[in-house]
Amino acid sequence: MSDEVKTTNNSSSEDFKKLLDVNDFKIPQVGDLVKGKVITASKAEVKLDIGGFITGVVRGPELYEEDDDYADLQSGDDVEATVIDAENENGELELSFRFAGQEKAWSGLRKAFSNREILKVKVADANKGGLLVKYRQIAGFLPVSQLAPENYPRVNGGDKGKILEKLKSFAGKEFEAKVMTLEEREDKIIFSEKEAWNEKQKDVIQKYKVGTAVEGNITAITDFGVFVSFGDNMEGLIHISELAWQRIDDPADLFKVGDKVKAEVISVENGKIFLSAKKLIHDPWTDVDKKYKTGQIVDGTILKVNPFGLFVKLDDDIHGLAHISQIALGPKERIHDIYKAKDVVKFEIVSIEPKEHRLGLTVAADKAKKQAEPAKEVKEEKEKKTKDEPSSAEATDDKKSKAKKETKEKAEKKPAKKAKK
Repeated sequence: MSDEVKTTNNSSSEDFKKLLDVNDFKIPQVGDLVKGKVITASKAEVKLDIGGFITGVVRGPELYEEDDDYADLQSGDDVEATVIDAENENGELELSFRFAGQEKAWSGLRKAFSNREILKVKVADANKGGLLVKYRQIAGFLPVSQLAPENYPRVNGGDKGKILEKLKSFAGKEFEAKVMTLEEREDKIIFSEKEAWNEKQKDVIQKYKVGTAVEGNITAITDFGVFVSFGDNMEGLIHISELAWQRIDDPADLFKVGDKVKAEVISVENGKIFLSAKKLIHDPWTDVDKKYKTGQIVDGTILKVNPFGLFVKLDDDIHGLAHISQIALGPKERIHDIYKAKDVVKFEIVSIEPKEHRLGLTVAADKAKKQAEPAKEVKEEKEKKTKDEPSSAEATDDKKSKAKKETKEKAEKKPAKKAKK
């Protein structure tokens, strides 16, 4: 009986050996990447059939759902895993999806970087500089400057607290991005959502040539201009200097988010579209000479006081500048002490340049005041001098009285002569 068992065992062993030789199957070693077929899968573990000869198991922290290849596995699915132990307590291969997934992730990053392909990254957190993102389980960074137009945090005044709040609101979201920098040794990976957006919008952007008129809604207002959404998910910037023909201090004074505006494309650079609203508005400077002439005295409202002069509103369309040299300040006078915003002052127009949209002013009232003050001081000085000086008659009487007084004093001081004997 024992001989029969021995014979049977030897036969099975030889058959197994022959089977291994036929299939060229090698016993996996620690660190090897193996392919297997899912036998069973649960949240706790996944068992794999490796080549029909060995069973492998993936347990606990070695399970990996960040990669779609390892999420929602079903019986019969083919999958790769990394050997972390050649034999566990149950005689099975101890496997890891995490290591295999990481290698696949790096491989995907290298390929995407080389071919300029678009990847999906998930936002984990944010700081003042941008978003902390992950490609599968590999961490990277997406700077604020590399966000797509629709996600760029445009905050009026550049409030850093509000910008950070906006960035943190993206936590948990997935963005499409390109790899800008890939340095494996330093674990430095920089992503750009803007480049991916430009890639997708490239054909659409080409439709918008300089001079094209567009209509859209204001999506954000900043201190340097307004952003307008138009067409097929396109966005352009109207710089503050292109909002209107007159000078504007704060775009928020004229516009609000949601306003509909018309504009003209004036430039397309690196996927960015720049617009002008004033191009579609009549230029009031073309007929400024019908309203104003050099030498004309006008009432102007001071809009802003600067060290170099006064910005002045003559009407809703025409604004001018009274340069500091045209204000005639006194030696100890300062422009901010004498003039304030919203003051209405009389100005004289000294120059008009329609092509350059410039109009020069001098302060007429101040000029008259400066000229009048010296004349007034001279007159008052003369009056004071005249008042203090005696008349000619009074002066003559004073002289006579003084001479008589002096003669009397001399006589009193002279000694009397002695009588002759």
